[in-house]
Amino acid sequence: MLKLKYSKYNLEVGTDEAGRGCLAGPVVAAAVILPSDFKHPLLNDSKQLTEKQREKLRPIIEEHALAYAVAFVDAPKIDEINILQSSILAMHKSIKKLKIKPEFIIVDGNKFKPFKKIPHQTIVKGDAKYMSIAAASVLAKTYRDDYMHKIAKEFPNYFWEKNKGYPTKQHRDGIREFGITKYHRKTFRLLPTQLSFDF
Repeated sequence: MLKLKYSKYNLEVGTDEAGRGCLAGPVVAAAVILPSDFKHPLLNDSKQLTEKQREKLRPIIEEHALAYAVAFVDAPKIDEINILQSSILAMHKSIKKLKIKPEFIIVDGNKFKPFKKIPHQTIVKGDAKYMSIAAASVLAKTYRDDYMHKIAKEFPNYFWEKNKGYPTKQHRDGIREFGITKYHRKTFRLLPTQLSFDF
């Protein structure tokens, strides 16, 4: 059973990201402040949910949240500052976009940088423990999936509508045959046998 809150603060925001382990596309983070009476039987870590369940939950979260926001950090920025810093940047951007200022931040994982002197707590597997982080994981994943579907139309040879940019055999076969796109993360090991790319 997921818990509603970690802290004693009323306005506690949960934040999480999606797309960290991908070879292409942005890392996307969401931040969600839930009301104190929120509950939904489906809500869980987005990785435990089916695509249909996530799609069903998204409008429910958006309708009932006191505030929510989603933010993207693209592949060139990921190459510039690395994926960990990009994940934290995306979380900061999503928290900054909230229409209500949170009093406390709970973060999925074990790495975060302080944001505007608001107290925070990192929680390993937080998306399977706290509702607001689980809700943020659902939004981050669904918004990122939508984006990957959109850019898959632009570059159909990589099957992003299926693999969402993750390192599947199909995706890597596409890289081998067609090279890389502007959406690929050049600093990632894109192929298992990769030595170097000529850019």
